[in-house]
Amino acid sequence: MRINLISVFVNDQPTALNFYTKVLGFAKKTEAPIGENLWLTVVSPEQPDGVELLLEPSTHPAVPPYKEALVADGIPAAQFAVDDVQIEYERLRGQGVTFTQPPAQMGPTTTAVFDDTCGNLIQIVTGH
Repeated sequence: MRINLISVFVNDQPTALNFYTKVLGFAKKTEAPIGENLWLTVVSPEQPDGVELLLEPSTHPAVPPYKEALVADGIPAAQFAVDDVQIEYERLRGQGVTFTQPPAQMGPTTTAVFDDTCGNLIQIVTGH
């Protein structure tokens, strides 16, 4: 058994696709219509056949309060590994990304948390 797909709920799929590809650097893998929305996934360009991230619409009634509670408590919806958190922090800040937690050493890891502009906090980590 292995992880194939994970999702993050997004407020607007085109905005999310733009952020996750143009700002974060992921590559679009799948875009297929499903009703009024899309089955829209991105992958790491370093692992094009790896785990897909589904940019899932926040349309279910339980999703908005769930996302709001996570953000209010500062809990990231997802975590992405990077080679160097400080370098990625500087790169993303240069592109206007808002961080809620600057790089912080936590034992053998360094983490930072940013707002993905789609209603989620995302954590980046190095040193796993």
